Amino acid sequence: MGLHLQLIGYLLVLLAFIHIGFPTYFGWKKDLAGLSLINRQMMYVHTFFIFLTVLLMGLLCIHNTADLLLSPLGHVICLGFSFFWAVRLFFQLFVYSPKLWQGKIFETAIHVLFTLLWTYFSWAFLVVGLYG
Repeated sequence: MGLHLQLIGYLLVLLAFIHIGFPTYFGWKKDLAGLSLINRQMMYVHTFFIFLTVLLMGLLCIHNTADLLLSPLGHVICLGFSFFWAVRLFFQLFVYSPKLWQGKIFETAIHVLFTLLWTYFSWAFLVVGLYG
């Protein structure tokens, strides 16, 4: 399972850095212009903290693989990470509207990719959390 944690770590670091491009890719400057200052800034601040959380989660998996695999605290952390990604998977499947991706080739591919990714993260962290 160590290789899975290492791979997940690198995927999480990549995912974190993808967040940097969100404001430009999704046209936030234009779309958020009509929001109040607090709501506009909350979008940027929350995105930064998602970036930071995912980055730190990835770095933990890369640099502390043995601790996650072998220690009781590592198992608890992995169970927490499994829950986190399972909730994210739930949102992927039941909160985001299918109108965002159905009938669109690129968006459907991204939807399927991230559904598989969240499933993989949830499974791998659960296995480590339960069995080490």
